[in-house]
Amino acid sequence: MKKTYLISGAGSGIGQAIAIKLAADGHNCILLGRNEKNLHQTFTMLPNGQRMVLAADISDKESLADAASQLEDTPINGLIANAGIGGENQWGDADRWADIINTNLTGTYNFVNTFLPNLRLADADKHIIITSSVLARLGVANYSAYCASKAGLLGLMRSWAIQFAPEQILANAICPGWVDTDMAQSGLQGIADGIGISKDEFYDIAMQSVPLRRMSKPGEIAGLVAYLLSQRSMTGQTVDMNCGAIMNS
Repeated sequence: MKKTYLISGAGSGIGQAIAIKLAADGHNCILLGRNEKNLHQTFTMLPNGQRMVLAADISDKESLADAASQLEDTPINGLIANAGIGGENQWGDADRWADIINTNLTGTYNFVNTFLPNLRLADADKHIIITSSVLARLGVANYSAYCASKAGLLGLMRSWAIQFAPEQILANAICPGWVDTDMAQSGLQGIADGIGISKDEFYDIAMQSVPLRRMSKPGEIAGLVAYLLSQRSMTGQTVDMNCGAIMNS
């Protein structure tokens, strides 16, 4: 059965791959993100069907409200809260703490709550899926805001799983490890520059802690999201996909 999914951060990386996968499976995709040019690029990659672009910043409630007004009473079967930013933060005048927390954690809170009325309009199969990170489970020096925001998303997801269970809304999260996206490549370059080696050299170092010795592909993460959207009794769960970097019991 054809369903409608709203995907934040759909202009690139994992979000783009999720849109491509869900559209290929015959579903309607609504693409949301800050960069309208990137969203339209994703739009052109989808097969013909019902698809829509909403330019909005998840850290800005008014921006999201404007986007929501364009949907009016459109039922949505799944809110895929994928948008986020990465990078280091350092205490001081140029600290990025607030920007990262406001986007990754507060922005996800804003996004889901803004479009919750549309989710409630769906007849059945109502899902919230949040993209967290392996760094919700690991500490990395100078990534305090990113680690804290991604760990916070897991608590947010569990709270929503309880809160919305009476409405048969399922809430789950995924924790990808290294995924071969532009953001990951930028992160590799930044860390490599910081320690004075090449990106390729740091990649080899980073993969030493990954049993499969490789990054996941965005399409693999998209496949996991599609699987979660097919579930009817799985809620309040965090699913790891990190090529073996973390093996939870």
